[in-house]
Amino acid sequence: MGFVSHRVDRKEIKPGDHIYTWRTAFAYAHHGIYVGENKVVHFTTGEKGYKSIQDSCLTCPDCGFHKNGSGVVLSCLDCFIGTGSLYLFQYGTNTYVHISRLRGGTCTIAKSDPPQEVIHRAMYLLQNGFGNYSLVLNNCEDFALYCKTSLLGRDCADRGNSGQVNGWAMAPLNVIVSSAVKVFRCSTPVAAVVGTGMHCLSRYANDIGVRKDVVKIKVEDMALFRS
Repeated sequence: MGFVSHRVDRKEIKPGDHIYTWRTAFAYAHHGIYVGENKVVHFTTGEKGYKSIQDSCLTCPDCGFHKNGSGVVLSCLDCFIGTGSLYLFQYGTNTYVHISRLRGGTCTIAKSDPPQEVIHRAMYLLQNGFGNYSLVLNNCEDFALYCKTSLLGRDCADRGNSGQVNGWAMAPLNVIVSSAVKVFRCSTPVAAVVGTGMHCLSRYANDIGVRKDVVKIKVEDMALFRS
């Protein structure tokens, strides 16, 4: 899975790490921030997500804690991982590593802030929320990326930071380009290479470490920035 994601043992992770686990046969990944003491802060879709966490945990009394109306939830590491495996999101990757990854939502060119700042943002948002959940514009990966970097897009109402979503969004264009290559009688392997290259380059161009429309926003000022 080296070209897809970075699997780790739970003993390897440290407080402030951005972790994730693949769901539904690697169809998508759920992201969160490990805050230590076997606990993860992550962003969910709402009450259904809280209930599934609370109902499944028999060992952690804090598991499923959230503020009313907020999608940010605290859970134990076991409930976060579920039946999947644990992966570490990588920061400060170089261009070649980023482009070589076949899936979005596993790494970024952007550098992480110090762990204590990451944990502060995650715990602050646990108490104050991260806005309304949106699969496209404001999801669990957006939450974790913000906690790690404090970066938000100026046009956050129209565009999120999620590498997964940006990868999906470019998929139709990649198919069109690959189809066009075939029309001009290039071989299927050539079309596949062109399509894959387009996919990887478009993910790179949309990475928060490359984009010019992102700015650092203090967590205490987030509500004002998004208003």
